Amino acid sequence: MSLNAVAHLNFTGQARAALEFYQSVFGGQTTVVTYGDFGMPAELPDATKVVFGRLTADNGFQVMAYDVPGTDGPAVPATPTTRRENGTTLTRERFFLSVRGETVDEVSPVWKGLAEGATVVEEFGPSQWAPAFGMLTDRFGVTWIVDVAAAHA
Repeated sequence: MSLNAVAHLNFTGQARAALEFYQSVFGGQTTVVTYGDFGMPAELPDATKVVFGRLTADNGFQVMAYDVPGTDGPAVPATPTTRRENGTTLTRERFFLSVRGETVDEVSPVWKGLAEGATVVEEFGPSQWAPAFGMLTDRFGVTWIVDVAAAHA
């Protein structure tokens, strides 16, 4: 038996846009099902929102997305919740998403794509523990760590 964990991101009306953005970064195919597809009357405000969304890329990357019903709001909090201060990361977030590759060339395009419209927490580049590491909060308020696996001796 094998198990895998897939991040399931909750949005306030931006799930479709987030999935389209992540598809532009990672490639792959999206699946989007709306509340209306599940029978919600079209005249209700949530009918076009995403009740089930998923991106699956050829390289194994997956993410799911959902619009919490009855919510509309900004994609990103007014005050960033993650920042670097005095060499440490301070946050109120319960989790970050991590994308790790084997080479700088492999993950650099991911960083560049996610960085479009993002707030950079720590610039992508060499670090003490990895050939490359960076942290950012994307335009949808999701904080990502992008890094390259360190070679093991």
